[in-house]
Amino acid sequence: MNKKQLINKIATTMNQSKADAERTFDGILDIILSCLKSDEQVKIAGFGTYKVAKRKARVGRNPRTGEQIQIAASQKVKFLPAKALKEMFNR
Repeated sequence: MNKKQLINKIATTMNQSKADAERTFDGILDIILSCLKSDEQVKIAGFGTYKVAKRKARVGRNPRTGEQIQIAASQKVKFLPAKALKEMFNR
């Protein structure tokens, strides 16, 4: 499902226009992204948690040549599914 299909589904389910559904979706997305940018976790009960994970710099290997390379520190967004969501798919 892509963004357009999701917005159509929201509009149908909530009896809203597609424009209102898109504004709602974009607003929620902006709030989640701003929280993640400020290192806050976003917990949605029954669904899961979004959080920023920090990776330290480390030494890796080039698989072709075998030479050591320096991998820079980085950040990524991590999603941890809630127990209810896990159980829904693992019955």
